[in-house]
Amino acid sequence: MLKRFFPILLSILTFLLGWDLLTRLSGIPNFILPSPLSVWSRFLRAMQDGSLLHHTAITLTEIVLGLIVGVLFATVLGYALAKSRALEKVLSPYLVASQAIPVIAIAPLLVIWLGDGILSKVVICALIVFFPVLVNTIVGVRSVPTALYDLMNSLHASRAQIFWKVEAPASLSVFLGGLRIGATLSVIGAIVGELVDAESGLGFLLQLGDFQYDTPMVFVAVFTLIALALMLYGAVRLLENKFLKWQN
Repeated sequence: MLKRFFPILLSILTFLLGWDLLTRLSGIPNFILPSPLSVWSRFLRAMQDGSLLHHTAITLTEIVLGLIVGVLFATVLGYALAKSRALEKVLSPYLVASQAIPVIAIAPLLVIWLGDGILSKVVICALIVFFPVLVNTIVGVRSVPTALYDLMNSLHASRAQIFWKVEAPASLSVFLGGLRIGATLSVIGAIVGELVDAESGLGFLLQLGDFQYDTPMVFVAVFTLIALALMLYGAVRLLENKFLKWQN
């Protein structure tokens, strides 16, 4: 186990050492580039007063809800598009056009329309998650070999049996690849919504640290976001290990 994670630990230690040396030797003020020790001290203070856990819980709730909504909608629509070329031709221009508009550009509109509560953040998060999962769902379903369909039809399998016995298992690896991307992007969606208008969450902590020149707090919030993204990515990897053992 140690041998497996040794390169990761070594890279982290090297990064921290280089960061610490940079702050010591460069003479850069702490409010511009804090040292690792300053960030760690600020992290402990935020943990002790409960503010970090409170805001992290809010952001994580937005991320999970947005991820669930985005994945469900993308999966259902992606499957429908994969099975109907006509429907794909009708909706594809709108789907592609929607991706040409940065979410951050329409985030203020969503906050105005949906309010500054959790709903607008969940919708923004779902929009960012939606497209990669949609594309991978379409690709996954269409990658199912025709021979498998012929076999199931020869056995007089029902539509539901074909889906659960053939399409879902055969396309699962591609779908989970899209989910892996969507899981990491979901963190961006939640933060975009919070930066537009929020009084809580890690995005709020980022703005608060910026306004108060509390740069260590900004670093704490950023590293917490990285930890959330890694956690979600790792959760999808666990799903892959569990459901795709037969591919190994």
